[in-house]
Amino acid sequence: MTEVMRIDVLTLFPGFFSGVLESSLLGKAIAKGLLRIDIHQLRDWATDKHHTVDDTPYGGGHGMVMKVEPMVAALEEVSRPGARRLLLSARGPRLTQERARELATLPHLVLLCGRYEGVDERVTDYIDEEVCIGDYVLSGGEAGAVVLIDAVSRLIPGVLGNPGSIETESFSEAMLEYPQYTRPEVFRDVAVPEILLSGNHAAIETWRRARAEERTRTARPDLLEDTAAKKRS
Repeated sequence: MTEVMRIDVLTLFPGFFSGVLESSLLGKAIAKGLLRIDIHQLRDWATDKHHTVDDTPYGGGHGMVMKVEPMVAALEEVSRPGARRLLLSARGPRLTQERARELATLPHLVLLCGRYEGVDERVTDYIDEEVCIGDYVLSGGEAGAVVLIDAVSRLIPGVLGNPGSIETESFSEAMLEYPQYTRPEVFRDVAVPEILLSGNHAAIETWRRARAEERTRTARPDLLEDTAAKKRS
């Protein structure tokens, strides 16, 4: 029997995840026993009576910094042998479909959500890698954790009703997906491309490939450049 993938999330705002984990594919994956997600309040590992998890930064500066002791205690307690510990961080490599696919093969992920002005640098000695979901600023790592969980969980065998759809999605092969259409055949004088109605599957696949390359070249030429660079290296 395949081992259930486990994800533990360490956060100061567990309520952020309310509803998200019960909806759509995530909720179904959990209900089917394909995925287990536990959300933990980091304050539970604080040792003082006020459950303090942050303090002013040494050397001065704005804002507060998350304390190292609660974070490390939480990481050590929830991590099983072989767990992959990730810190949601602006300085980490950007999450890609390729990386999501790799993470989906692991049995246990532990996600640490940063907040405030950041985390005490010493916590990085207790994580395996940092992950960023994009080049912009968020209030905390919770939004990034949700994105990562969604991207990874849908790649777990059995989560998607039609697993073949993964192969044609955007970024599955460093390319955006081709245009999609459904009924009605004509909407406000704009018709579905005739080739899609032809029944000629070989011709349809050729058309879809050409449109995907065209769309990628227009909207995300960097994807094609990255692919070309990898082939040269």
